[in-house]
Amino acid sequence: MTTSIISIQDVSKIYANGTIGLSHINLDIAAGEFVVIVGLSGAGKSTLLRTINRMHSISSGDILINGQSIRHYQGQKLRVLRRNIGMIFQNFNLVEHSTVQRNVLSGRIGYYSTWRSILNFFSKADKQKAVQALQRVNLAEKLYTRADQLSGGQQQRVAIARALMQNPQIILADEPIASLDPLTTTAVMNDLKRLNQELGITVLVNLHSVPIAQKFADRIVGLRAGKLVYDKPIEQVQADDFQQIYESTPASSEVRA
Repeated sequence: MTTSIISIQDVSKIYANGTIGLSHINLDIAAGEFVVIVGLSGAGKSTLLRTINRMHSISSGDILINGQSIRHYQGQKLRVLRRNIGMIFQNFNLVEHSTVQRNVLSGRIGYYSTWRSILNFFSKADKQKAVQALQRVNLAEKLYTRADQLSGGQQQRVAIARALMQNPQIILADEPIASLDPLTTTAVMNDLKRLNQELGITVLVNLHSVPIAQKFADRIVGLRAGKLVYDKPIEQVQADDFQQIYESTPASSEVRA
């Protein structure tokens, strides 16, 4: 029996203004899977990822990580949860005027007291770990470069190295290639796939591109109007399957990305 590292059980998310983000989602992710979530803008892809690390609370249902419900996590439990889940964003979320080294080291903040992280008191071992993380994404030579001097693709790879510094079991990537050119798109996706295969990190990626999803995914999940409408391992995916995912959403439906 395959053990689920993430178990999403009848989860719904309704925002304060009545907007439906997710509607009765049931989804189990096995440890070590590389899952790509596809769907139109506003289908609920970002909302789904952000419920997994409790950036968004859910309205009903439950989410289990390693068999433990996270729905009511607060304080230290929530801190440890987010330390174990790396998050990669479309807009990189780097401190642009800081060096690559400082940005990557910020991935260790969850392991330090607040004052030590503010004063940049990182251990020698963690500074070496930052170099190793950058080597994994082929950017070690940029260690002392300011983040705002990097290309978009390089900035995203710094963000991947930062997530790796957390020693995560899970990486969530929310449209990580949306603003990148085709060449850098391939480099970033290759980095994520390599971390998945070499380190056994479970990876969930939101994408718009069906061809890229088909190239990298072990499994493709489709959302439409906040509902799970598709879930197949890559070997069962057919080109015409995507019609049901990308059908136009009725105008009366309100969903949020």
